[in-house]
Amino acid sequence: MSNELENMVIPKHIAIILDGNGRWAKKRGLPRTAGHKAGAKTVERICEDAYRLGVEYVTLYAFSTENWKRPESEVSMLMDLLRTYLSDCLNNAKKNNMQVRVIGDKSRLDKDIVERINEVEEASKVYTGLKLQIAINYGGRDELTRAFKKLSEKVQNGEISSDDITEEAIDDCLDTAGIPSPDLMIRTSKEQRISNFMLWQLAYTELYFPEVLWPDFDKKDLIDAIKYYNTRDRRYGGLKG
Repeated sequence: MSNELENMVIPKHIAIILDGNGRWAKKRGLPRTAGHKAGAKTVERICEDAYRLGVEYVTLYAFSTENWKRPESEVSMLMDLLRTYLSDCLNNAKKNNMQVRVIGDKSRLDKDIVERINEVEEASKVYTGLKLQIAINYGGRDELTRAFKKLSEKVQNGEISSDDITEEAIDDCLDTAGIPSPDLMIRTSKEQRISNFMLWQLAYTELYFPEVLWPDFDKKDLIDAIKYYNTRDRRYGGLKG
């Protein structure tokens, strides 16, 4: 762990909205695709840094349910980039002892992408290091809608009663079942909104909005985010004596 973080609390779970790839490219006179490719390299680097600093879970917002509205050429490029990343992910997971899980609605993804996701998840489930969640075709409202449908079907089938619908029951029907809620959420590029990301899970998460664009986000920025987290007084709606 960095000496700068000695005696500090390390967030168990950090969620990140990877924002600013397009603006990073525009500032350099490059096509948006260059920004997305640079951002993909940052993902691998930050995952390694996070684990070395003591973070157990990282969840990355890679492609939202709303991102399909982008130009077809950009969506196609992002899907190709995802294919490449998933192929590389097998080696990265093994090298870094990293468990990988994809959250979101996979039904709209191409068959070959779903197959690669399944391959990565199956191969990496034995690893005991960082637990990486990648949100692909993910939206918080969509996730909740799907969760409520699952619960409704259970009630209709007589598996549970309406009285059994608790917060824990909802948790178990979410894409993130079994994963603790994020302690810290980082959105790069200084945009101050959560954009339909983990609406249920972020209820008491500390939010951090640095100005740096995602491709430039590095270990120092991650340490700054953890320092910020340590300035927060997490009371969860109560009072501390």
